[in-house]
Amino acid sequence: VVGDEEMAAAHARHSGVPGTTDVLTFDLREDPDGPLDADVMVCADEAERQAAARGHAVEREVLLYAVHAVLHCLGEDDRDEASAARMHAREDEVLRAIGVGATFSVGAGSVVNEGGRAG
Repeated sequence: VVGDEEMAAAHARHSGVPGTTDVLTFDLREDPDGPLDADVMVCADEAERQAAARGHAVEREVLLYAVHAVLHCLGEDDRDEASAARMHAREDEVLRAIGVGATFSVGAGSVVNEGGRAG
């Protein structure tokens, strides 16, 4: 869990995109069918902004980012509008299944940014 400055540096270094983002996922598996092995960077500052825009706790927003990271490792993509909509629906499906409830689709902050996430 990092702040805007560290996330912006990592975003530029690993994705070539300037500015902060909410979550970066690094799938470390050598075998895509192997057990999940990933490093995940979550931006606390972005989580706070999005949680406030959506009207829920920052912890819930961070959980959304963790689910998003796992879905990336399972082959989900959000690089275009259609795939982003599918991925966000899957996020909410997982969060409902674990008793948290839909999170991405809730609130005013549901706009996909250049990094493919809410911004």
